[in-house]
Amino acid sequence: MNTLTVSFFGHREIEHPFEIEKRLESVVTDLIKKKDYIEFLVGRDGEFDQLASSTIRRVAKRLEYGNTALVLVLPYMRAEYRDNEDRFHEYYDEVEICEESATAYPAAAFKKRNRSMVDRSDLIICCVERKEGGAYSTMRYAERSGKEILNLADDKLFSDKM
Repeated sequence: MNTLTVSFFGHREIEHPFEIEKRLESVVTDLIKKKDYIEFLVGRDGEFDQLASSTIRRVAKRLEYGNTALVLVLPYMRAEYRDNEDRFHEYYDEVEICEESATAYPAAAFKKRNRSMVDRSDLIICCVERKEGGAYSTMRYAERSGKEILNLADDKLFSDKM
């Protein structure tokens, strides 16, 4: 079976959300059409995470292939999830609490959760515009781990497609 696990990482705020969304929609459409099954792993911690989740949902619905799972990976149990569990399960196909980060201090939990997601993934799709912060650190970890990375903020990747 031709399966793929994809994780998404990006800065809390992104500079060109409409352009990034356009790029993301193209990539997600291509992946869904080419793979038998795709597990999309997302957080819920900033603009890029929300953009990735909504784009995946929209494209999967439009294509009606039925070969995707949108999985929210939380770093630890959060009150927002605990108090609205039904709403989360209406939007996401699965909600997980990362074992590696569930008992860590909050400051370290996100880093541990992100590394766990990278370790599970075949492909990392990110929007890293600056050489700082958690998204940049996660991208560097993915590079050191030998993962395939697609940075949607890298203009060189899309200059021939525009």
